[in-house]
Amino acid sequence: MLKDIEAVIFDIDGTLMDSMWVWKDIDDLFLKKYHLTEPEGFHEGMEGKSYSETAQYFLDLFPELPHTREELEEEWYQMAYEIYTMQISLKKGAYEFIKEMHARGIKMGIATSNNRELAEGALANNKVLKYMGSIWTSCEAKAGKPNPAVYLNVAKDLKVDPCKCLVFEDVPMGILAGKNAGMKVCAVDDPFSRPQEAKKRELADYYIQDYDDIKNNTYEVL
Repeated sequence: MLKDIEAVIFDIDGTLMDSMWVWKDIDDLFLKKYHLTEPEGFHEGMEGKSYSETAQYFLDLFPELPHTREELEEEWYQMAYEIYTMQISLKKGAYEFIKEMHARGIKMGIATSNNRELAEGALANNKVLKYMGSIWTSCEAKAGKPNPAVYLNVAKDLKVDPCKCLVFEDVPMGILAGKNAGMKVCAVDDPFSRPQEAKKRELADYYIQDYDDIKNNTYEVL
């Protein structure tokens, strides 16, 4: 998997961090607070969207909301901040994998659909922020996944050719973003994307249950 790889780029939610449960809880609380009913395909419709695109998605779905897009983003930020900076943790084996990549001189970066402050807070709390040579959000790249912009911007910062980058992602739209950037992609198992496992396997180059699979050479080549 790591042959000829000079940089590793991680998505955060559901990939590097065990954090997808946070947004499910926030969505449930938010919908209840404003007496909204979750429509069919609600979560699927958010997949890959940037933080700002997701806020606009909510406003389009629920025009009765009394928010501007910026107000909605801020409300979510306030709901998530303490959890991201104090509670969520790295996935199994991720810390050891990051340390190993650092020891090998392989560059690392983050390409996330999340808010920058939340992402950096979670990375700092888990003591891995210092290892990331570049962090880009989809908002900053002005395009959500599967657009490859967020991944290409990280590769450019790290000064590594996209074909020498390995991406870790947990959902099909993210996997497509990495592939559209011309990068190899390893799909990561996560309870929240398990219903999409067949699609993830179809799109990705590799599949892991957790990061120990790489150390133990038990990852799947697809």
